[in-house]
Amino acid sequence: TPSAVQKIKELLKDKPDHVGVKVGVRTRGCNGLSYTLEYTKSKGDSDEEVVQDGVRVFIEKKAQLTLLGTEMDYVEDKLSSEFVFNNPNIKGTCGCGESFNI
Repeated sequence: TPSAVQKIKELLKDKPDHVGVKVGVRTRGCNGLSYTLEYTKSKGDSDEEVVQDGVRVFIEKKAQLTLLGTEMDYVEDKLSSEFVFNNPNIKGTCGCGESFNI
């Protein structure tokens, strides 16, 4: 989303040696999977690259099918701010929102 693009641009301003962010999934939590998000200095050999308004987002190979069709957003309210993934593939989540399953 435009909000996510703007936030990633802001975050990368302070990291000139990084070219974008990498999104993946890890086995974690009570429901199986959780998202990972980290800065990256280069595109991995098997990463899928998505460029949106000048922002580069790399998707790890093992996460590509899990994240197919997912929208990444950045949401701020009075108490918190976070990246949110709107993933149409999710079949269930845990009560605390820490993990999901497909």
